[in-house]
Amino acid sequence: MATELVRALLAERGPHARKLRRVLDLLATDWHTLAELVRLPAVPRRTVQEVLTAVGDDLEAKGDRFRLAPARAADYAGFRAGDELPDPVDALVSRHTAQLRSVLADIAGVPAPLAALDHVQATAETALKRALWLDTTYDLAGRTLLCLGDHDLTSLAVCAVNPEVEVVVVDVDDRLLEHIARRAAERGWPVRTIHADFRFGLPPAVLESADLVFSDPPYTPEGMGLFAGRAVECLADPGRGRVLLAYGFSDRTPALGLKVQQELQRLGLVFEAILPAFHRFDGAQAIGSAADLYVCRPTSRRSASPASAKTAIYTHGPQSVEATGPGSTALAALVDLAPRPESSPPPKPRAPGWAEPIGKGAASLAVDLSGDPGPWLLRTLLACSPGRMAALVPNNHPNVASAAGQQELTSLVGTRFALRFLRSTPDGKHCVVVADQVLAGTLDVGGLAVREVLMRAHGKLGNVWREALITATRGAMTKREARERIGEHDDLELRLIDLPRHRIAELLPLIRESASH
Repeated sequence: MATELVRALLAERGPHARKLRRVLDLLATDWHTLAELVRLPAVPRRTVQEVLTAVGDDLEAKGDRFRLAPARAADYAGFRAGDELPDPVDALVSRHTAQLRSVLADIAGVPAPLAALDHVQATAETALKRALWLDTTYDLAGRTLLCLGDHDLTSLAVCAVNPEVEVVVVDVDDRLLEHIARRAAERGWPVRTIHADFRFGLPPAVLESADLVFSDPPYTPEGMGLFAGRAVECLADPGRGRVLLAYGFSDRTPALGLKVQQELQRLGLVFEAILPAFHRFDGAQAIGSAADLYVCRPTSRRSASPASAKTAIYTHGPQSVEATGPGSTALAALVDLAPRPESSPPPKPRAPGWAEPIGKGAASLAVDLSGDPGPWLLRTLLACSPGRMAALVPNNHPNVASAAGQQELTSLVGTRFALRFLRSTPDGKHCVVVADQVLAGTLDVGGLAVREVLMRAHGKLGNVWREALITATRGAMTKREARERIGEHDDLELRLIDLPRHRIAELLPLIRESASH
């Protein structure tokens, strides 16, 4: 009988059978999807499937929903989970209905998740739960909370609960940064957005700047270690600061949890608390659509060294730990389809991320960006200054796949590089983007100023902009006049390369206009 199979399954789990009993509770009370049977009791999908298999013919299905047949529900009464201790933070969430509506509206407009960046959307209740836990645990008014990655919109949820918190969001996804900045600006919330790929370091402006750091990193040992190390670098005072991390692993793979915890301890982090199944997700069913909250206290300012900042940190996509990268034919096309200036040595493929000139004073550069989920191409164009650059990117890259995407990239770097998009690579999966240097003599004074700023993307924007105006006007504008032309802007202390893409697009016309008055 099915009940005997269920009984055996519960006995096999021993003292850990309560979550399985919770699955049975859900089946006995109403129709539920498989996703709900995973997320609500925080049980791995494979375990839920074992329960459904054991119930067998006593189960009814309607589309993607399941329940116990009403005529057989009484046979399972002895397997019920019984009462559970209420979660006090969940009770708080239920009383903050206005804030929950705000979070739901924000999530409804969030850019689509990118599998290559391990995006799995947390529920609106989870984002609000994080905010309420932070606000009731710490004295947040006037403090700085830094979010390392924020596709779950924890930053906006925190501001909805306590608008007196200074929030900084650092993320690699320009789409997300624009969404957060726009939503925060509409409500007058103090949220600052900055672009960074943590594998290659942090913007100087965020180093030693935060009281608390929250992050939901990729759930690999490499990803958790990198994000946690960067988080420690961001703390103004490691003795008083805390690093809050989301991390989950299946109860079927405890060895993976051990590897991650060892990585965090290697960084000198003490676990003040681990709150089980604190976070819930619409997805990640292999780990029960849930993750724990790790409250970590640094014992020193140990961080992820450049040697440990591996590019393979994700579980999906071309930058996953198990990814193999592009084939040799695609890399060969990087050179063959990008003819070089006569004065330049042959370009050679470089590893993803950093773009380095080939030899001192070289005029050509080849960069392998075959794993670029979107942001690397623009940042590489801002970071390097060859006479010609060839970059290998995926055919579905947002700045390659459509004419609008190509035009958007051209509008940003057009005073610096003339772009060509060569789609005919041998493997049919990649495109070579060729960037040829634009000569200064072909530009007007506004274009020259923009070009100068683009060429010094690693300098403080305020200083670079001022010097660009002086250079573009050939000294006709003094430093004082240049400062007056620039005026006041929020981002003058940042580097251009650290600004979100939408902010760069907004600033370049202002730079052009400031040189043309």
